[in-house]
This record gives sequence, structure tokens and C-alpha cells, in this order.
Amino acid sequence: MGDTVRRSSVPRQEPSVMPRIALYTLVVCVLSLAAAVVSFVQGSWLGIVWVLLAGLSSNMTWYYVKRARAAARQEPVTN
Repeated sequence: MGDTVRRSSVPRQEPSVMPRIALYTLVVCVLSLAAAVVSFVQGSWLGIVWVLLAGLSSNMTWYYVKRARAAARQEPVTN
């Protein structure tokens, strides 16, 4: 019985991990969109506030994801 793991001399690139704050802002975005839908279905104009919050959190999510990608590209690759 031998070793069945295939080994390569090419280093693997780590998968990009979404920063935790980006996940939190994504959750806030989804929840605020759901709250906006419920609010508008019930006939309340308060849903406008939820839509604005969804837009803000969506922008924050994109910002933190792009920032993490840029930081990952600038780091030196180590083995």
C-alpha cells in the first residue's frame, strides 16, 4: 500500500475568504430587504427606511470584499 496523495511542485493558491464583517453586512442587507418587503406588504411606508439600510449595507459588503481582495494580492506568497 503506497501513498495515494498526488503531489505537485506548483503551490496551491488559498481560496479567498470573505472577511467576517462582510458576512455581517451581507446578513444585514438580506434581513433589511426582507423587512422592507414585509413592511410594504403590510402597507407601511416605513419600508423606505429598510430599503435605505439595505443599500447602505450592500455598499459596505462590496467595500469590505474588495478591500480584502486587494490586501490578499499585495501580500507576498510564502510556502
